[in-house]
Amino acid sequence: MAKSCKGLAEELVKCLSESTCVKGEKRSIRDCAGEKSPCIPSECIGLRETYFNCKRGQVDMRARIRGNKGY
Repeated sequence: MAKSCKGLAEELVKCLSESTCVKGEKRSIRDCAGEKSPCIPSECIGLRETYFNCKRGQVDMRARIRGNKGY
């Protein structure tokens, strides 16, 4: 269960690294991931929300019994 969100994390990093926030403004991926900037594509925002829900599912005890819905 610890690695169930790994695929989402890799896709989120890949998406953010190709965005104008990282390439154009020369900011770090961590800075761009934490804010709602118009230069971040909607695909990255969707991946960020899905990754958040995946990480939250790892803490939820009901999901821990059933297993996290992996990627």
